[in-house]
Amino acid sequence: MKVSVRFTDRYVQNLKPKASRYEVREDNAHGNGALALRVSPNGSKSWQYLYTFDGRDRRMTLGAYPAMSVAEAHEAIGKAMVLREHGKDPAAISVAGHVAAREAPTLQALADRFMEEYARPKKAAKSVLNDERTLKRDVLPHLGKHKAEAIERKDVRALLRAIADRGAPIQANRTLALIRKLYNWGVSEDLVKTNPCIGLTPPGKESPRQRALTDGELKAFLAKLPTAQIADEGKLALQFQLLTAQRCGEVLALRWDETDLPKEWPENALVASAWWTIPAAKAKNRKEHRVPLSCQALDILARARVLNPDRQTVFPSPRGDKPMVETALGRAVNRNLDHFKVPAFTPHDLRRTAATHMTTLEVPRLVVSKLLNHVDSEITGRYDRHSYDAQKLDAVREWGQKVASIVAAIAAEARDQK
Repeated sequence: MKVSVRFTDRYVQNLKPKASRYEVREDNAHGNGALALRVSPNGSKSWQYLYTFDGRDRRMTLGAYPAMSVAEAHEAIGKAMVLREHGKDPAAISVAGHVAAREAPTLQALADRFMEEYARPKKAAKSVLNDERTLKRDVLPHLGKHKAEAIERKDVRALLRAIADRGAPIQANRTLALIRKLYNWGVSEDLVKTNPCIGLTPPGKESPRQRALTDGELKAFLAKLPTAQIADEGKLALQFQLLTAQRCGEVLALRWDETDLPKEWPENALVASAWWTIPAAKAKNRKEHRVPLSCQALDILARARVLNPDRQTVFPSPRGDKPMVETALGRAVNRNLDHFKVPAFTPHDLRRTAATHMTTLEVPRLVVSKLLNHVDSEITGRYDRHSYDAQKLDAVREWGQKVASIVAAIAAEARDQK
């Protein structure tokens, strides 16, 4: 039996289940249909919108009581009536919305597309590796199965807090930056509508690293490096990075075919000057970069060739013809800090050390910046296409001579102590 009523919370609460399902309805005076409440034998209650559309009787489920209150049911039916008045079928729209929600990507699916369609084609290999590691370790195990659209600011905030609480506030910052980038891309591709990172601030306080080895620290490092508990390939890579001022990841990824050294070098070929070309795919700023090699850097390469004559990678991993892992080299340096008798530093600090010492040698800062392959975002930088090859070559030669003089002083002191 269908009974017309006016719904109130007390009335709905007092409705008791019967042996068979029944419903009561609240007719709308304007002929736009009715709000009905269906009561099942098990006591569950659900709101229904009953209406006609294109001459057909239609039924739309609005929600369950008490999760949807009487007031919320009235609000929901009001919205449905507006759609009907504009010639749209609210039930069909609701079904389409549910289908879209079911088919909406999870964060795992969104992240997979982001890596495949954006990160790998446009970011440097090291950045891609870092993104993959962050997603796999810190993001997807916690949020990967959730619908990307359903993730809220509070979910991201809780994730970042957990990372910071384990003693990794800077990693929390990196994670926030990655999630923000992922969602920005998702919004641009119409895969999600909003970015849950809006309004979130990095949880970790960061300050730019300023560590550069002094003359004395550099001398101590170079004196102790030969006897450090680091693989020979690692020792050579550290010296090569110091001499070239390039990024650690780019140094470790160096292949012989990225240099213009002849195949018979160093046994039967003389080299007056040489260059290492870092491919755009490997460079952090995705721009090809030419690095001049001083005679001291060439000496390091000659020793690397003798050490591994059949490898394509200049500083290979002990596990095969593939680059050493940057983090492994960093850990090796950290383990040997007491041996070096130098305050804590990282391989990246050797790049900063080289740049700092070059400026003390009165190498112009612009030349140092070009050698470091920094991006010049100024308008003049966008118009200046000069390669600065000659100036960069002069800079590494002058810097190489200073390093050589330190090494010579170390050797002289060792002879005097005998």
